[in-house]
This record gives sequence, C-alpha cells and structure tokens, in this order.
Amino acid sequence: MPAPRLTLPAPAKLNLMLHILGRRPDGYHELQTIFQFLDYGDELSFAVREDGEIRLQTDVPGVPHDSNLIVKAARALQRQSGCTLGMDIWLDKILPMGGGIGGGSSDAATTLVALNHLWKLGWDEDRLATLGLTLGADVPVFVRGRAAFAEGVGEILTPVNPEEPWYLVLVPQVSVSTAEIFSDPLLTRDTPPIKVRPVPKGNSRNDCKAVVERRYPEVRNALNLLGNFTEAKLTGTGSCVFGAFPNKAEADKVSALLTETLTGFVAKGSNISMLHRKLQIL
Repeated sequence: MPAPRLTLPAPAKLNLMLHILGRRPDGYHELQTIFQFLDYGDELSFAVREDGEIRLQTDVPGVPHDSNLIVKAARALQRQSGCTLGMDIWLDKILPMGGGIGGGSSDAATTLVALNHLWKLGWDEDRLATLGLTLGADVPVFVRGRAAFAEGVGEILTPVNPEEPWYLVLVPQVSVSTAEIFSDPLLTRDTPPIKVRPVPKGNSRNDCKAVVERRYPEVRNALNLLGNFTEAKLTGTGSCVFGAFPNKAEADKVSALLTETLTGFVAKGSNISMLHRKLQIL
C-alpha cells in the first residue's frame, strides 16, 4: 500500500524594498529588506520511504536532481537529525527560476518543514531556520512564514505587518544572475541603514534596480510598462517586477492589458505565508 501523501504550498515572496549597506569581509553584502509573501507559488507533495532514499520527481525540464535545493534540504535534515527514513517528493513548479520571488528557497523551506513533520523530528522553528540558512539566505524567512524586516545577509528577521494589497507581478522571459548583479562595480553599496522602528512607509527603493535595468532590457521594459499604471518595483535582483493595487479587479484589469505581451499573474499579498496557514490546520 503506497504511503499517504502530504501536499504543501511553497509561496512566492516580494522584496518591498532592498537596501545594500556594504560588503562584508566574507564577500557577502549587508542588506536591509522587507519580505512579504504572495498567495501564489509552487506545490510539493511528500510521501515517506522506508529505505532512506530521497527522490524528487518533476515534469519541469532543466530542474536538476542532486544539486536541487529540495534534495539538498532533505539530505541536510536527514544528516543532521540522524533520521533513517527517506522521502518521495513531487514538485509542481510554477514560479520562475531567477525571478527574484524566492522559488528555490521557498521549495527548500517547505521541504524542511514537511520532513520535520512527517519524520516526527520535533525540531523547533529556530533550529529549522538555522539549517535553512546553510542552504540560502532567503530560506529562513520561508521557514518562519511571517512578513519580516530582514538585516544581515537577510537572516536577522523582525516581524512586520505591511498592508496586504493585491499585486500584479510581471515575469520577463529572462533569468537574472544574483551573483552577477552583486559583483557589478556600479552597484550601490553604501546606503545608510534604517534605524527607525517600525520602518517608515515610503522606503520602497531597490538598490539593485539601476544595475538590473542596465543589464537586462527586458526588465527595464516591464518596469516602464507597469509604471504607466502604478509604482513599478523590482523584487530582489529580479527579473520579476510588481505593482500594488487596492483590489483584485483593478489588478486584473491592468493584467489583461499587459499580459498580451508579457507573462504575469495577480496574487494577494500576505503577512502569514500559505505554508504556515496550511500547517495550522494539519
């Protein structure tokens, strides 16, 4: 008899602002950013295996197996916990790779949370987030599942409650290399830190935007088109751009105009991730 499956979402995120304060001796950059989730994302299903194997299945071309963050997350938790069980994992991927909306990091976080539950490990959120940080700087915020003001490389998290509008997210058909953007000599790296708490409204600048626009005309075009209807912002290092609307109807109206030439989607902003809302009813 096949093992029962647990299906969980891996939501997208937006960076509502992104300031780069400087470069650290280890080469990473000191950041300040605000993460908010979207009610939109990938979906993963999990079924326990008795033989200790970790197996990932997906129909998406170009998704590697052993180097995929999902498999890395599962093996890291297996190794750190000493668990002898394995897992079959199915990925239904809709979030773009290299889009700046956290697809890979969110998949990894959902995997950690799901396996902790199914293997009955009893790890708390802090321990899972610490392990998640070894996989990527954005993984901890997905593990914790609450909108946050983030500092350090993105791992020092303070919960915040920004407004939860509807967003139109445009997805230019280009994958932006985060490493390429952060190594660009023209990148702003000396923004003064925000010291006021809570973070004042109106801090929506993304220090990566100018570099991304210069290197990727597809992103610049999307920002210009969306900017005709609302303030157009870049999330992370891109490629995705987004704008906020007061209701779904207005977001859908603009989406209908712009998605004739660009790929995009409409989603509700949320300060509690879909993953954590689902966990509350398990």
